[in-house]
Parts: sequence; structure tokens; C-alpha cells
Amino acid sequence: MQRYNFDNVIDRSGTDAVKLVGLDRVFGRHDLTPLWIADLDFAVCPDITAALSHRLQHPVLGYSEPSDRYWQSIIDWNLRRHNFGVSREELCFIPGVVKGIALAVNYFTRPGDCVLIQPPVYTPFRTVVEGNGREVAENPLIFEDGAYRMDLDGLRQVVAERKPRMMVLCNPHNPIGIQWDRDTMAELAAIAREAGMVVVSDEIHGDLMLDGRAHIPFLSCGPDARAVGIMLGAPSKTFNIPGLVSSWMVVKNPELRKPFYHWLEVNEFSAPVMISTIGAEAAYNTGEQWLDEMLEYVQANIDFTIDYCARNIPEVKVIRPQASFLLWLDFRRLHMCQREIMDLLLDKAHLALNDGTMFGSQGAGFARLNVGTPRCVLAAALDSLRNAVHATCPKCSQQ
Repeated sequence: MQRYNFDNVIDRSGTDAVKLVGLDRVFGRHDLTPLWIADLDFAVCPDITAALSHRLQHPVLGYSEPSDRYWQSIIDWNLRRHNFGVSREELCFIPGVVKGIALAVNYFTRPGDCVLIQPPVYTPFRTVVEGNGREVAENPLIFEDGAYRMDLDGLRQVVAERKPRMMVLCNPHNPIGIQWDRDTMAELAAIAREAGMVVVSDEIHGDLMLDGRAHIPFLSCGPDARAVGIMLGAPSKTFNIPGLVSSWMVVKNPELRKPFYHWLEVNEFSAPVMISTIGAEAAYNTGEQWLDEMLEYVQANIDFTIDYCARNIPEVKVIRPQASFLLWLDFRRLHMCQREIMDLLLDKAHLALNDGTMFGSQGAGFARLNVGTPRCVLAAALDSLRNAVHATCPKCSQQ
């Protein structure tokens, strides 16, 4: 029996929500439906807020350290959900996945080194690398016949030419929503190991698999992956608790792990705050039914969006994701430049979607839509998009 209501529209004003307060800064106006920041508009599992509330009722909020229960909840979750075994010594807390990438970049590379990314990809992969004085090497995804795939031949070439010290892998891939297959990741790992390249795998969307698919952790893809890999995970996207800043990493290879974890520990980068561990432990131990019901709702939202666009705005193609609540929309059939696409979305539809080019130049002609919102909000947004497209392109409304 369903326990949770995801149709409830929650007013997030007054909570300093980035998706609201950031509208003027990012888009230059605030009269927009915010479907850009990758968090959910759903109430979190009540067991999580109850656990936090229970601890905060204690009159002393002194220093704390993560309990064995916290670490065991992560171990149990990975085994139960992904059939992926992790030991306590292989685990380390990190204060956010992007911060984990930044810490790895600073530890394993030096200014001027190359770090490889696969655009179109999550924006901080580039900004973290360049902001820390490293150079970005690109291995763009290949888009053909309406689907994306990894360019492994191109990967070999860029590794040979640029000699990157590190690669940042997105698995599942944001913004496309691909769960990379085991053979592809095993081949990638073999290339990396031969080149002496560390692979940092961002798997923050790994719990959000769709259509009954299984998540494949990079570190489960053979000895090469275990030798070169650093896996980053979190309950933040999974349970809509990014504000608690609770993430973790797994490193299987002790030659990578021991010095890196020591560096994190002595600098207190791996020291969590109290609410981070309490929220994560409650999520992993008691939030599974909430997650399963949320994924059913998101899957229905995705199906609704694909069907709506096919019937009402066939010029806007939706790339069906294999994971996550983010949709990659292809506007190229409208024959507009990127500025015109964003003008259509912002000025005519009054929708705040992510500009596809923020994920790299390969995102020209695209935008990213967050469907992790009540159906009525999504339906109204799609109506606005349809009206804007038809007003801008009268021929479209006649098809």
C-alpha cells in the first residue's frame, strides 16, 4: 500500500532554496517555474526528520563522531541495493560529492596537469578542474540515432595525446541519464590503468535507477577498476537531503586509499557533522519504501513528459533516461540557436531550465528539465512550453 503523497505542492519560499533565490542571479528574473536545480520538491521520508528532531531535542550539541551504525548503514545499503560489497576500511566520509572530486583533484594531481571529462557533463566537473589550476581534456560522448555512447577510441587517443593524470566519470551520467554498462567501464578501467590514470566515479544518481534497471558501480567492473577507481556516493539525491551534506567515498586499492584517507583525516576533511550522519543513517535504514514509491512517481512523470511532447510538441525530443529525475531535451528540430531556445524558455514559457551549453559546447540545442515535482506543476510547465513553441513557430501548431 502506498504510504507517501508526492502530489502535494509544497511552498519552498522562505527556506533559502537555491532553486528560488538563485533565479534572479542565474536567469535575470524571478517570475519563472523553477525546474533547474537537481533537488526534489517532495517532502522527505518522515523517519529522517524524526531522527534529526529526536537528536536536536537533546540540550547538548557537542562534538560527535560517526557511530558504527552509520558506517554499517552504508555497507548494508550498497549490498542490498546494488549487490556491491564494501568494507569499513574502504569507506570515508566526504562533505559533498563535488567537494570529494575537488579533494581528489588536489591530492592526486598538480597545477597544470590534465583531468579528463566526458561532455556534455555536470558543470562542476569542469569548474573544479579549471578553478584549481588544472587543464581539462575532453572525451565527448557520441550522439547518434537518438542515443549517447562513450567514445572509447577517442578516449585512447586523448589519453595518449594529453596524458591526463585523472578522469572524472559520471555514472549514471548527468545530464543524459545513462547507466554505463559493465563492459564499457571495464574497458575504460583498462585504459586508465595502463596510462596510470586515477578514475573518480561520481555515482550520486546510482540509487535512482528507472525501469527496474540495476546500478553498476564502477568499482564492481573488475580488477582494473578496483586498482584505479575512487567511487563517490551520497544519500542526498536519493532521499532529497542535499542540505545535510552527507556523502562518502569508497577506494578499494590500498595503495591509493591509505595515503589519501590519511591526508583527508589529518586535514579534517573527512570529519562529518552530527546531522550528516544521523540523516544518512535514518535514510539508509528506514527510507527504502519512500525511495521505491518516489521512483515510481518520477518514472510516471518521465513517461508523462515523453508522451506529452510526442503528442503536443513533437519538435521537442526527450532523451529517455535510464536513471535520475533529470530529462535531457533536444530542441534542435526548432532550428533555433541556443540564445533563441533560452529566450523561448525564459521569456515566453517562463520556465527555468538548465541551458544545455552549461554542460559543454556539446549541449548546444539542448536543455535539462527536472521532473522531480508534483504532476500538476509539471503538467502546467509543459502546457506553457507548448504554448510558447506554438506562438513562436506557428507551423508547429499546425502539425
